[in-house]
Amino acid sequence: MSSATPIDDPLITTFGRLAEAYSRLEQWLGSAMESEVGLPHVWFEVLIRLARSEGEQLTMSSLADQIALTTSGVTRLVDRMQVAGYVERRPCPTDRRVSYAGITATGRDMLDRAAVVHARNLRKVFDGFTPQDLAALDTALDHVREAASGLPRRP
Repeated sequence: MSSATPIDDPLITTFGRLAEAYSRLEQWLGSAMESEVGLPHVWFEVLIRLARSEGEQLTMSSLADQIALTTSGVTRLVDRMQVAGYVERRPCPTDRRVSYAGITATGRDMLDRAAVVHARNLRKVFDGFTPQDLAALDTALDHVREAASGLPRRP
């Protein structure tokens, strides 16, 4: 008879499975996107979030929150993407301290090309899932995202 220890907590296993699945998908999908269209996956994430935002722009801090980088990390990332012509910095008309990252026409063209590749590869990953499976996954991930968004920045 064995006693349960903290490392046997089922939630630790659940989170580990989520982290492992994400890591494997990130490696495979990111590698495919970079080799097929020359775009790093994190750049794709920036472009799609900008394209789906009001005015096709986000504040640097909002962008950092959405892609899980520090504000200095997102600043360096946007610098590189700006050099490539995919994004531009836009000043806030009401607050000089606030800066926006906005998608450019070149960035939008690249996003459109990359989205075709990404969607095709995602279809391969989720090929065996039923519409009900995908709906349940979306619901579960929405719950996780909602729970995570209520957490403080640092414990």
